[in-house]
Amino acid sequence: MKYDLVARIPVSESTMKSILALLICTAPVALAQQAPTPGTSPAKTTVAAAPAPAPNPKVAVTPVERPEPGCQARHARFNEISSKGEATLVFLGDSITQGWEGAGKAAWEKHWAPLGAANFGIGGDRTEHVLWRLQNGNFDGLKPKLVVLMIGTNNTGHQNRNGYSCSAEQTADGVKTIIAKVQEKCPGTKVLLLGIFPRGADSNDAYRKQNTATNSLIKTYADDKSIFYMDLSEKFLQSDGTLTQEIMPDRLHLSAKGYEIWADAIDGKVKELMGS
Repeated sequence: MKYDLVARIPVSESTMKSILALLICTAPVALAQQAPTPGTSPAKTTVAAAPAPAPNPKVAVTPVERPEPGCQARHARFNEISSKGEATLVFLGDSITQGWEGAGKAAWEKHWAPLGAANFGIGGDRTEHVLWRLQNGNFDGLKPKLVVLMIGTNNTGHQNRNGYSCSAEQTADGVKTIIAKVQEKCPGTKVLLLGIFPRGADSNDAYRKQNTATNSLIKTYADDKSIFYMDLSEKFLQSDGTLTQEIMPDRLHLSAKGYEIWADAIDGKVKELMGS
């Protein structure tokens, strides 16, 4: 047992070590904060703020790999499907597309499985992630009749996440680049481009507003020859613009009913474009 030299109160050895460590850590600060010269004001200590990351104007068109094991596994599976060259219809997108394997499974089996469809959706993907996939094996050896593309809601929703920033214009550029890449890899394949689905409780939602702005840009890509556009927003919304949890429980991802609405809305167009 050791004693505090001032109060003569017994202090354990572990406590003494903690006090010494604190003194050692704070000593540089104490030395730096010396008493000011008489007649002068104490010097102010300022800490420089970390600079904000510079916006990347090409954020949505610069391919980015997803390192998560689940994403890597799905990517590898898509490459395997591509190499077989059998899928005649491909749904390409993010978690909303991937959800055909979950809440949308019944609708998928009813509408798309009979058409030899493949699901190339990965949850959390943004345009730049899809571009990386396209540059790294997706669609290699695959020549589908039709690709149903919906992507971009994560470009919107990931704003300010680890400094991420992406405008409607940038997202639209990403979508355009994806279409160009699909057409480059699969000449003759038609693309059914879908407007990004509405999200948020109502029309005041900031993310929904940005998605709407993106849709106003990407709809101009349609030439009705090889690229076709459909906006299904009204199919999911109430007359006052609200989005119910019956359709999207978290106001982003579809319920089973939501997937059936989606399937019914595009079924005829898909079969028309595939020549079915």
